[in-house]
Amino acid sequence: MDYQPKSHEKIRQLLSKGVNIPNPMTLDIGEDVNIEQIAAKDVTIYPGCRIYGKKTVISSGCKLGYEAPVTINDCQLGSAVELKGGFFSKSVFLEKASMGMGAHVREGCILEEEANGAHCVGLKQTILFPFVTLGSLINFCDCFMAGGTSRSNHSEVGSSYIHFNFTPDADKTTPSLLGDVPRGVMLNQPPIFLGGQGGIIGPTRLGYGNVVAAGSILRHDYPQDNQLIFEKFPASSVRDYLPSDYPNLTRIVENNIFYLANLVALEAWYAHVRKPFLEAQQFGNLLYAGALEQLSSAKKERLKRLKAMAQKVAASSSKEQKDPSERGKKDLNDQMDYVAEVFSGQTPDTSHIKIIRENFLDDFEKVAGKNRAKYIEVIQGLSAEISSKGVAWLSALVEDLSAKVAKATLSLNLFVK
Repeated sequence: MDYQPKSHEKIRQLLSKGVNIPNPMTLDIGEDVNIEQIAAKDVTIYPGCRIYGKKTVISSGCKLGYEAPVTINDCQLGSAVELKGGFFSKSVFLEKASMGMGAHVREGCILEEEANGAHCVGLKQTILFPFVTLGSLINFCDCFMAGGTSRSNHSEVGSSYIHFNFTPDADKTTPSLLGDVPRGVMLNQPPIFLGGQGGIIGPTRLGYGNVVAAGSILRHDYPQDNQLIFEKFPASSVRDYLPSDYPNLTRIVENNIFYLANLVALEAWYAHVRKPFLEAQQFGNLLYAGALEQLSSAKKERLKRLKAMAQKVAASSSKEQKDPSERGKKDLNDQMDYVAEVFSGQTPDTSHIKIIRENFLDDFEKVAGKNRAKYIEVIQGLSAEISSKGVAWLSALVEDLSAKVAKATLSLNLFVK
């Protein structure tokens, strides 16, 4: 067997640290992997695994490749993460997150504590809050999902589920928000249930506590909570197809802007609340940096896709701009640089948002004290009054960002109730 000397040396170093490697001759370790970022305690790397990337972090208690070989590239793994088989790139997995055999997790993903998937799950640009559970044979790219309070009361996606994130016009302005960040971070919302053999045509918004019947294909928004949803199949028909027509442009833009605003809210939550909890963990500063990098990646992806669609929409609009809908198509394209600036993080919070934020953080610090070891326990231990202050802060941030974009694109009539 042609064995790479540098890989051999890194494997030797891992073995000397105490990492459990049952068959070291089957491993491949990239030259840029930093061995100091791989823990020794209770880490097991099963036969056939490949570990690449200078940003890769493997914390104590992790297990890689128990069901099939694992390839990881520039991923950050918190404690007790189990990646049982598949490919994982440029993503973050926090404590006790897990994925089964055949997983394909690409860039822009964050799986928070105890989020998990069974076998053959595909993810990209997807964020799962704690406890969210994905069944088998699922394609769930370009999604955010929250809800649930524990591993026995969690949001669930049934097996054979698809998030349709590519349109006939070759657009990917299709991110779906299942739950939301302001309420979701409090870990006290009822779970969302997506029945198996179903799908979502993005971009779609769904409230907490909603149950979608098995076999349903969601084509509409259901932002209300606690709904039992049955979607009918479209009636059989044939009609003329108009490429790049975008009859539902306002809804598409609204859902993209709302998704972006929620990403900014999550960045704020990580910066002001999450950071000390992560930094209290092994390799915590690297886990935090990885999460922020993926959130930044998610924003860039959404803005890139929105800008591409805006250019296409503007090119397809009529020269006569008297129709408000036609003016809206041009306005969206003209304002995309400003939209990108709104979500860049360079614009400081307005004074009223700062006041709401500091009001929450003051109360939060009194409750959390120096306890930064148990994030979920602390968050779920907040009183309803304190939690509501946190929701108010993040909701105000989402509303402020959305309002700025709406004001810049008046002809689109965004967020008009």
